[in-house]
Amino acid sequence: MAVNLPVHVLGAGGHAKVVISTLLAAGFEIAAVYDDAISKWGQVCLGFHICGPISELSTVETIAAVVAVGHNRTRQAIVERFKNVQWVTVVHPRAWVHPSVTIGAGTVVFAGAIIQPETHIGEHCIINTGATVDHECWIGDYVHIAPGVHLAGNVNIHTGALLGISSAVLPGIEIGDWTTVGAGGVIIHNLPGHSKAIGVPAKIKNKE
Repeated sequence: MAVNLPVHVLGAGGHAKVVISTLLAAGFEIAAVYDDAISKWGQVCLGFHICGPISELSTVETIAAVVAVGHNRTRQAIVERFKNVQWVTVVHPRAWVHPSVTIGAGTVVFAGAIIQPETHIGEHCIINTGATVDHECWIGDYVHIAPGVHLAGNVNIHTGALLGISSAVLPGIEIGDWTTVGAGGVIIHNLPGHSKAIGVPAKIKNKE
């Protein structure tokens, strides 16, 4: 979706710095940065002034924004606070995304990521630096694919799942809602929702 408005960045941590750099590389203008941490107000994030709490966004009449928070549930909670926001989809120019791929509002695709044909990426996802998503994958909303993750073809990842740095998923695997895969984990079997899997091959450590 084309956006002509300056973008408001919600969040001012380390992840926000990468989001800001991705926005700038993709040709967006930054309107302002917000964060709920009082200690950050009046400071700068990658050269941009941190105006105040995220709630101040409600005072802006015409809004384009992106949530620059890596934690999935926090990102969801912020999104659900605002109903009149034009959520911006951002793809770094050094990412490769096939034209058949669909990407939802608010999702950010970082530099070096590769997304192969007929994949669907949901809303407010993070496809982080150097991650690869192969053909015909389906990724739900609020998913975080961490740096260096590799998804084989036809992988199905449900809402809110987190795949840790350098983890890998074999073809046709399904990962349930709000499940976490630990860093370096190799997923060879389906994982239920609200679980945590670690190791090579990954095994379920616990379940909520």
